[in-house]
Amino acid sequence: MGNLEKNLNRGFCVDRNGNFGMMTAILLPVLIGVAGLAMDTLNLSLSQTQLQQAADGAALAVSSALADGTADATTGQTLGKNFVSGQVANYMTTSEAAAVKSATNVSITTTTSGTGKTFAVVVSSSAAVALSPFSSFIGGSTRTITVASNAASGIGTARNGVSMEVLLDESGSMAEGKECILMLLGICLSYKPGSMSKIEALKKAATALFDSLDKADPTFKHVRTGTISYANGIKGQSAMNWGTADSRAYVNAMPLNPTGGTDATAAVTTADKAIRRNIYGTDAESVAHAKYQNTAVERIIVLMTDGQMEGNTGNWSASLDQSVRDACKAAKDGGIKIFTVAFMAPDKGKSLLQYCASSSANYYEPTTMDALIASFADIGQKATKVPTRLTN
Repeated sequence: MGNLEKNLNRGFCVDRNGNFGMMTAILLPVLIGVAGLAMDTLNLSLSQTQLQQAADGAALAVSSALADGTADATTGQTLGKNFVSGQVANYMTTSEAAAVKSATNVSITTTTSGTGKTFAVVVSSSAAVALSPFSSFIGGSTRTITVASNAASGIGTARNGVSMEVLLDESGSMAEGKECILMLLGICLSYKPGSMSKIEALKKAATALFDSLDKADPTFKHVRTGTISYANGIKGQSAMNWGTADSRAYVNAMPLNPTGGTDATAAVTTADKAIRRNIYGTDAESVAHAKYQNTAVERIIVLMTDGQMEGNTGNWSASLDQSVRDACKAAKDGGIKIFTVAFMAPDKGKSLLQYCASSSANYYEPTTMDALIASFADIGQKATKVPTRLTN
């Protein structure tokens, strides 16, 4: 019996199949757990990224809506919660997305300074992520992930610098627009009381623009403006200067009976040259803004016309139209943002200004005097709006 027992023990110890079976039985749960943890780590990381992206998008959307005036503190909170739940609904079940919406909080802080406002938005959320069965032995069936995102925006506050050239059509057609109530031999003897010509409406619109800029920069340390009026060439201009006083004076002095055809080429190229930043930062506008520590300067051209490019011919000119397009492209390529206003313009004039605008949001097509004034006021608001940005 003694020898038999020794032989059995010796056989068991040297039997590799038996050893492997024992080691497998011992290590298998550990290996399964490790594999489960690896899978869940990847899943948790992906879920965290997706939820963070949803929160970032919500914070930016709410900030932009507040700055644009399409949301207030109450509707902004609803917008943020709906945005997050809408994003996660792309990969979560309906009940899971509803749980995330319930867990989402949107905080909005509004700070008023003078006539300007800044908005700080914080969006936080959480979600329960299901773990694999392999990990449930170690860490439970779910793990909660949390995210937070911060964004800021503003309106009516010039935080850095703005250099704006305002290009105004002073051609003969701008004298039109008044409603005649008594005409003799082709000459209007009496106009309807209160009616305005296009040039009169333009003066009021320019005033609305300048008022908006001054409200954003009451100390005249952030906004510089210049004005160029043109017909088939440049008629005159006010040089770039702080605030809007010089530009206002120039616009107010523009004649009520303008003459001439239409070609904006020289006006656009002159404005481009006046405000474009050079690579060394030694251009006139960079130097001027540096005196007030305006390190980020927005270069803007506002181009307005009521017509199409004809020169003095009275007929649309494809070459002049292309010349203006080329000038606009050069300005945009040089980092200048262009707003355009096609005031009661014909189709070819509209097409040109749509091309020249830096984006569709920068193109305006007013057909009434009131709409023209509103367009210019809106440009002033957009020009001084603090860019929406994440501040995480």
